[in-house]
Amino acid sequence: MNAIDRKESEQYRAEARARWGQSAAYEAYEQKTGHYTGQDWKAAAEGMDRIMGDFAACRSRGAAPDSPEAQGLVKTLQDHISAHYYPCTRHILAGLGQMYAADERFRANIDRHGDGAAAYIRDAVAAYCGK
Repeated sequence: MNAIDRKESEQYRAEARARWGQSAAYEAYEQKTGHYTGQDWKAAAEGMDRIMGDFAACRSRGAAPDSPEAQGLVKTLQDHISAHYYPCTRHILAGLGQMYAADERFRANIDRHGDGAAAYIRDAVAAYCGK
């Protein structure tokens, strides 16, 4: 289950609105999620949580961030975000990868799957995006 509670989720949404509210991606997010039910949000969050766990498992098996397995997971992450939230371009994905490791809230939530998982995702995303 996702460790982010409802209050934190609302805080993240407010921060996203303040930071990216004028962007086309945010507009797409509002259009896509505006009709979401609690079950829709739960399914999207559980999918993200599963992907983060898959990254942690990949890391624990010793796969390099630029390995085919890790790169396949980055594509899965990108596709999940695009399907459930907004079109996730490589530029957006690269920023997310950085944020997952740099923002202590995201890092703590991701690293609960395994210490270092957030940094591993950052590195895998950077390799995928050519950064």
